[in-house]
Order: sequence, then structure tokens, then C-alpha cells
Amino acid sequence: MHPIFFRFNDMLRIAVQSKGRLFEDTMNLLSEADIKVSASKRTLLVQSSNFPLEVLYLRDDDIPQSVASGVADIGVVGENEFVERGEDADIISRLGFSKCRLSLAIPKEIDYKGVEWFNGKKIATSYPGILRHFLEQHHIHAEIHVITGSVEISPGIGLADAIFDIVSSGSTLVSNNLREVEIVMQSEALLIGNKQMSDEKKAILEQMLFRFKAVKDAEDKKYVRMNAPKARLQEIINVLPGLKSPTIIPLADEEWCSVHTVLDQKQFWEIIGKLKEMGAQGILVTPIEKMIL
Repeated sequence: MHPIFFRFNDMLRIAVQSKGRLFEDTMNLLSEADIKVSASKRTLLVQSSNFPLEVLYLRDDDIPQSVASGVADIGVVGENEFVERGEDADIISRLGFSKCRLSLAIPKEIDYKGVEWFNGKKIATSYPGILRHFLEQHHIHAEIHVITGSVEISPGIGLADAIFDIVSSGSTLVSNNLREVEIVMQSEALLIGNKQMSDEKKAILEQMLFRFKAVKDAEDKKYVRMNAPKARLQEIINVLPGLKSPTIIPLADEEWCSVHTVLDQKQFWEIIGKLKEMGAQGILVTPIEKMIL
């Protein structure tokens, strides 16, 4: 049973994991969106000092139910937990961080031929719902052993033949003499919402999503300024994949101009090399904190 919280009607409440990587990533996103919230783990409910938002710190597996029942208006939760719990809430946005996968893993010395290997085996997991669905899809009859905590040690102590668990880097599997053999689902952080949210709270949510989008749009983007010879200006413009036409500013030297644009980090060095070959000079690169499109 969830405790009862009293709040002002014009305050949006977001449920956030109280610790771990998802907690850190969520608090970083709020900070980048200029929403100031104390990250004190001793306080269950904290109000933002500059935005109509209050943060409710919970266990990750409690967040879907809290949002579905209206204890919180919105919540940030791993897709794996949201799918496993099966609560009736809306997916508002995929946040693109805290990525991992749910996979089946077995002792590395086993000669694995395919998913049929799991027939008649015992599989340890904290995600029985997702695993059961996968096994049914593949007509596999296996025993599911539900445990919490360190699932990966189960085969080593004879508790199970295999495990079904979260995998990020895979280092935990390696340290427990296991190898990943089937990826069942990919997961990332989701922003979920209560289906009965009031119009007033939806308006606050839209403001927050606008800020989140500005932060996301700026990811891996660089603001670039350079001096360019006018004789080769059109060539330079042609290699710039900016959001729109670059800004061109005249300089005191009539044969030169200043070009301002935005570049994606993935293409950055390739394009900079071409610009130098075309005579661009004084190239200045700065990170972008927010981008309003």
C-alpha cells in the first residue's frame, strides 16, 4: 500500500528511482533542463525550487504502479520494469539513456545450439513475466525460478541451469563464467504518465518536455565559426550539413566572411578537414548546451 501524500493541485509529481544509474541519469537530465531539485536521498518527496515539479523517490519496481494509480503523475522507469509490471500507464517519451538489454545467459563451457537448449532447464530471473512470454513464443517448456538480488550467481551454486537478467557491458556475466546467448529485449529509460492527468498538469508536462527536447537536440552538436574566403564560399556552404543555411557575416576584409553553423559530432572531423582544404581559417568550435528548433 502506498503512503498518502498531500500536495498543491498545480504541482506536477514525478516518480524517480531513489538510487543507481537511472537515478543519476534522471537527475542529470533535470539539471540540464534547468529544473533545480535536491538529490538528497534522505527525503522521500522534494519540490523543485524553480519549476512546478515535485520529485518522489521510490524503488524502481514501485514506479509503474505509482504512476498508474495516480500517486505520481509521471515517472522515469526502465522499459524492462515497465513491461514486467504491466501497469496501465502511458509511455510519454523514450529518454535515450540508461540503455541495457534483457538476455538469457548460460555457463560459457556449454555448447549452445539454439533456443531449444532451454527445454526442461531451470532459469533464474527477476523478470518472470517477460521471460514466460518469450518462452511461450518459442514453445519452450522450462522451469522459471524467481529470485531477487544476484541472479548471475545461480548457475554457479547449482540453483539454476541458466539466467535471464539485465546486461549492460557484460562484465558481470564474464566474472561469473557465463555468456549471453539470446537477447530477448532492448531497454531504455521511459517517461511514463498517468492516464487521468489533469489539463493543468499536462500543461506543466509540456513545458518540461519542451526543455527536455532542447537538451536532447543539443546532444553531440557543436557550434562552429570560421573565416572563409568569399571566392570559395559556395563550396564551403555545400559541405555544411547544418540545420538550415549557415549564417554569413561580412568582415573588414572584403575578400573574407565569417561563417557560423552547427555540426553533428559524428561528421565533425570529416567536415572540418574539408573546410580546411577549402581555405577556411580561424575555426572556432564550442559545445551547445540547449537547442531550440
